[in-house]
Amino acid sequence: MLEAGQKAPEFSLPDKDGNIVSLADFAGQKVVLYFYPRDNTAGCTRQAVAFAGLQEEFTKKNAVIIGISKDSQASHQKFAEKHSLPFILLSDTELDAIQKYGVWQEKKLYGKVSMGVVRSSFVINEEGILERVMYKVKADTNAQDILDGL
Repeated sequence: MLEAGQKAPEFSLPDKDGNIVSLADFAGQKVVLYFYPRDNTAGCTRQAVAFAGLQEEFTKKNAVIIGISKDSQASHQKFAEKHSLPFILLSDTELDAIQKYGVWQEKKLYGKVSMGVVRSSFVINEEGILERVMYKVKADTNAQDILDGL
């Protein structure tokens, strides 16, 4: 598991339009990086809509929002359009960043154990250092909690 003070793991992943986006593209800006299990599920939708609603506030704080899941680019495109999401969604079908950030973990649901993305968020400073590391965050309060901490 990652800890605050460590260098944030680098990644290069396609966005919903197929453009490759790297963490290095945002040097000099704060990055709010959040990992979520799946597009168009109840919790993930509430979380994304909350981030979208606070987009202007994050921008005022020179922070860019990036959401990552293992969904496809096409799924991200539909998700972003359906909910008017103004921030970057990256597709990590190979679990590259998901594993580097330690969010691919064992999950238990109704007694069934499986591997999946644990809802997690990271605040990365302008020099690429992890400022905040939050595993197992709540979908409904995550965006506001991060904004309050900036």
